[in-house]
Amino acid sequence: MPYFDTASAAPLHPVARQALLAALDEGWADPARLYREGRRARLLLDAAREAAAEAVGCRPDELVFTSSGTAAVHAGIAGALSGRRRVGRHLVLSAVEHSSVLHSAAAHEAAGGSFTDVPVERSGAVDPAAYAGALRADTALACLQSANHEVGTEQPVAEVAALCAEAGVPLLVDAAQSLGWGPVAGRWSLLTASAHKWGGPAGVGLLAVRKGVRFAPQGPAGERESGRAPGFENLPAIVAAAASLRAVREEAAAEAVRLRALVGRIRSVVAERVGDVEVVGDPERRLPHLVTFSCLYVDGETLLHELDRHGFSVSSGSSCTSSTLEPSHVLKAMGVLSEGNVRVSLPMGTAEADVDRFLDVLPGLVAEVRERLGAPVSAPPSPAPVASLVVDALGRRCPIPVIELAKVIGEVPVGATVTVLADDEAARLDIPAWCEMREQEYVGEEPADRGSAYVVRRLS
Repeated sequence: MPYFDTASAAPLHPVARQALLAALDEGWADPARLYREGRRARLLLDAAREAAAEAVGCRPDELVFTSSGTAAVHAGIAGALSGRRRVGRHLVLSAVEHSSVLHSAAAHEAAGGSFTDVPVERSGAVDPAAYAGALRADTALACLQSANHEVGTEQPVAEVAALCAEAGVPLLVDAAQSLGWGPVAGRWSLLTASAHKWGGPAGVGLLAVRKGVRFAPQGPAGERESGRAPGFENLPAIVAAAASLRAVREEAAAEAVRLRALVGRIRSVVAERVGDVEVVGDPERRLPHLVTFSCLYVDGETLLHELDRHGFSVSSGSSCTSSTLEPSHVLKAMGVLSEGNVRVSLPMGTAEADVDRFLDVLPGLVAEVRERLGAPVSAPPSPAPVASLVVDALGRRCPIPVIELAKVIGEVPVGATVTVLADDEAARLDIPAWCEMREQEYVGEEPADRGSAYVVRRLS
């Protein structure tokens, strides 16, 4: 069964498995002790730190191991904000950061601080000039991911880092998705990552803090990992994480070329065979293994279940695949279609035949889901035109409001409007996206007794 969700968790690398089993025998003792077993454990820990630091591009004494990538983000943001509290309590981040960064920002705001979300372009990337414009005299820290976890777009980290350095603001880079493919360029100040994203075991994160960055660890003080990650080190997992990071880096150059070609094939074939689809994210400046697309008139959860039944494990950023009514904050910030969203992230070693079978299966499954939902196959013939129409989609979830809009747009004359009443939050994103794909005019959102009224003017 092809596993196409390595952006969530990569399969355990064979080198990680070997290193983990060996370290279970040799690295079980306390590395802080001076007896033989402790010294042996300490040697393993030091070697793992050196290997990880080499991959990150920092000094070994600048890097600590944490219990997860999320813990690294939380510790990094809290420590940097506290260390620079005399400068101010303002935080800058992009609108498409991982939820761990957003949660840290929310906690900071609840404690009396403030933060600014920097918007992104439709590709998902920030404009460095816009990011620099958000920096203030009281900005204590800036955060920017190296590459987006939902759409694969790479961020201009080097440019932003240079601008932050000019402003005297440290930049924390969340490199969880990209570190397995190579080091992060630029003058970053702090960096975080997570081992299970590159084929290491879960439960190991990295936090690098450059020398000279003011940093004050938060929470009860600890004696281990420079006081920045309390608790006994999970040494076997740390050894496996460092070993697998070195191994994947050795394979990365060749695999990046091969997987980029496979992802390029997915991007082009999906657009050709599926129809009414938006392939999102930057087509060039992107991770080599990840592609995301959204299908009009499709219930994302149903589509993912159908793909699973046919042997493909993929994920989604669509609101229809989770318990929340909110669409993905990443897709929302980009202003792209969220319904019927599919994220494909290929692990190293993915066979070309598996990708070809995925592309053979997908169009038929999308068509089946659309048929079940009563989506229009083609534009219906226009009856006698009416001045305007109101579509009541209250209480109905994505993609139904957009399907109902598509069914009736041909019933009004060019220049007339269709008003869609909807209380699903995803409609706020998907109706404008449909208008752009269909070259119709999105007039705007108006208040309604329930939900919102979305007004669309027919242009053709």
